This record gives sequence, structure tokens and C-alpha cells, in this order.
Amino acid sequence: MNKTTMGLLFAVSVSVTTVIAQTQTPAPPPPTLDIAGALKVQHRNIRRNLAAAAEKMADADYGFRPQGAPAEVRTFGQIVAHLVDANYAICAGAKPEPAPKHAANDKEMQPKADLVKMLNEALAYCDAIYEAQTSATINEMLKRQGPNNTTLERARGNALINNLAHNNEHYGNLVTYMRAKGLVPPSSEGR
Repeated sequence: MNKTTMGLLFAVSVSVTTVIAQTQTPAPPPPTLDIAGALKVQHRNIRRNLAAAAEKMADADYGFRPQGAPAEVRTFGQIVAHLVDANYAICAGAKPEPAPKHAANDKEMQPKADLVKMLNEALAYCDAIYEAQTSATINEMLKRQGPNNTTLERARGNALINNLAHNNEHYGNLVTYMRAKGLVPPSSEGR
């Protein structure tokens, strides 16, 4: 091949590549995520990990607490029961409405099957509240009873942020208990 033919082939290939590149639709930019959207994503992640951890721990290990820990340290099952109560209470405050009644009791031992079911119900209750949030509702000011006969006014999002912090705190406890039992926690699976 001579230089003229090579030059012509190069020019044609550059032209074809340019035309193809110009006719392809560029990928859309990633969606923006406001505070309400970020809280929804965080809730989905922690709720998945909590539900999976509760399911993964053996029924016989729901009475487990770390060796040498005093009796006031909650067992695995008592932490799950506490999470049931707290999710109902905190998410109800973001609705706002009285917390739904439930049978979870973090002061006594309860069967794994009952606690897993109650935890999933409590998390589903919170799901609806997180999913209903928008940029406007997350900042809506809510009044609630405060200490010493006072009224507190807080943004709805405060309760949901507190719920996320509380769930993550206790997920950390569950992870420690699972590791002590030789289990890989849900958030570390597949790594």
C-alpha cells in the first residue's frame, strides 16, 4: 500500500469514528439525591442488614451475649426485640402518631421466629414512612411533648436520622455477636 492509500484509509476511519461517536446518545447524568432520597437509601441498606442478621443467627444463639458480659448486657434476641420497639417508636414520631402496639420485649427471651417476624413488621412500618418523604416533608416541623411539660419542635427528618443512627449502632452490636459465633454478617457477605 502506498502513502496515499494509507492516508485515505486513515481519513475515512477517523470520519466514520467521528460520525458514530456523534450519533450515539451520551449517557444521562446520574440522578441527583436530596436529603429525603439519601435517607431512603440509607434506610433500605440498614433495614436489609438488620433483617438478614436476625434471620442468619441460629435460634439457639438468640440467648447469646459476649462471654464475661454482665447480665444487663442484652442478648442477641434482646437487641432484636429492642430494635422492634425502637423502630416503631421513632418512626411513629416522624409520622407523627402513637407507636403501634407489639409483643417484643427486650427484658425476656422470645423465640427467634417471633422476633424475626416482629422485626420485619417494624421495619416495614418504617419503610412506608421513609418512602413517603420528599424535600418538603423531610423539613416539616413537628411538635411533640418534651421534658418538664414543654413542647419541642423538630424537623421530621430529625426522627428519621435518629432512627438510622440507632439502627446502625445496634447493627454493630449484632455484627460483633455474629462474629463471635463464627458468622459473616450480611454487610460483609460476598467480599
